Amino acid sequence: MGRTIAEKIFETHVIEGNPAAGDFVLARIDLVLMNDITAPPAIKAFEKIGVETVFDRTRVVLVPDHFTPNKDIESAMNVKMMREFARKHAIENYFEVGRGGVEHALLPEKGLTLPGMLIVGADSHTCTYGAVNAFATGVGSTDAAYAMALGELWFKVPETIRVNLEGHLNPWVTGKDLILKLIGMIGVDGARYKVLEFGGSLLKELSLDSRFTIANMAVEAGAKAGIFEPDETLFSWVSEFDPEPEFFYPDSDARYEEVIDLNASDIDLQVAFPHLPSNTRNVSEIKEKIYVDQVFIGSCTNGRIEDLRIAAHIVKGKKVAENVRLIVIPATQEIYRQALKEGLIDIFVEAGAAVGTPTCGPCLGGHHGILAKGEKALSTSNRNFIGRMGHKESEVYLAGPAVAAATAVAGYITSPAEVL
Repeated sequence: MGRTIAEKIFETHVIEGNPAAGDFVLARIDLVLMNDITAPPAIKAFEKIGVETVFDRTRVVLVPDHFTPNKDIESAMNVKMMREFARKHAIENYFEVGRGGVEHALLPEKGLTLPGMLIVGADSHTCTYGAVNAFATGVGSTDAAYAMALGELWFKVPETIRVNLEGHLNPWVTGKDLILKLIGMIGVDGARYKVLEFGGSLLKELSLDSRFTIANMAVEAGAKAGIFEPDETLFSWVSEFDPEPEFFYPDSDARYEEVIDLNASDIDLQVAFPHLPSNTRNVSEIKEKIYVDQVFIGSCTNGRIEDLRIAAHIVKGKKVAENVRLIVIPATQEIYRQALKEGLIDIFVEAGAAVGTPTCGPCLGGHHGILAKGEKALSTSNRNFIGRMGHKESEVYLAGPAVAAATAVAGYITSPAEVL
């Protein structure tokens, strides 16, 4: 019986056990990631293990991004702990404020996440790196501490659901719409502790930024990981960082728990209504005017340059609706600089948006845009659970950058066609 991409990656990392779906294995870890929320408990757990230092100072990554720039004394103390730990253990990949950004956009940008790697992070959206043909998954802070100390972890090798992406993208449709559609089809537990393996003819026109978005939200369907087959787009990207990469493909006779065919030609712009990412509708089917108080464009899901270009194209020469606060946060410093070079930041500011420094901030209701009681927001982030972006009686709608930009201009949830 052939093997899936996930099984093949585990096969190259296994220390003990049989790397087949359903079996438990002890596997070698290539990269361990933590942020300013998850690192402090991981550091405390690490110090109880009794090892002198981390297993590899080049393979541990610390990124303060959730409550940074520090929003209060507690967050400042958390980052201070990270900073001192990084200095003590000479960790190369500590990314200070002003030199980093949102972790899941930053690490690929730095070439730290590469094909075939086995990556764990104390953050559920670590699955983002599956876009580059890696097995990447979120773990708890205690597991991260163990991985940081010994460079290995136990896993149950997941079953795989194959998703064939076919057809062609409709106007303004991006990876965000594809993954929202898929989650709407299978539900928030439809891929629970499974791998979503993506391939198909659509990859020829699907940007890497869109793939990051899709892999990022695999966890919103309950998936352990989301992994893309490699292709020319990935080959080109990887060549910048690794002259001799190893790519992983599924065998033609690989065993899948399920195969899903998703035809992009049939997919419209999507909006996920409160309070689940699976509560999706086509934007064209929304007949009532849903007025919003805030629009957020950013996060590890949609704060990349492609997203900012789409949003800027729609708001250019227009004004944000009087009743709306538009918050735009580029995901990394490099994305911010690129947006400056292209004039995108000026377009946003001229339209009446607030442009912020790279941070997760509003996505988790941390800072830089918390919702008050009764307020509604349209966000390009990944979760819209009760209280996710602020007060428990606020509401969050999820969409891609095109719908977000159009909504900011119109004042209510709508498609770009209505404002262009």
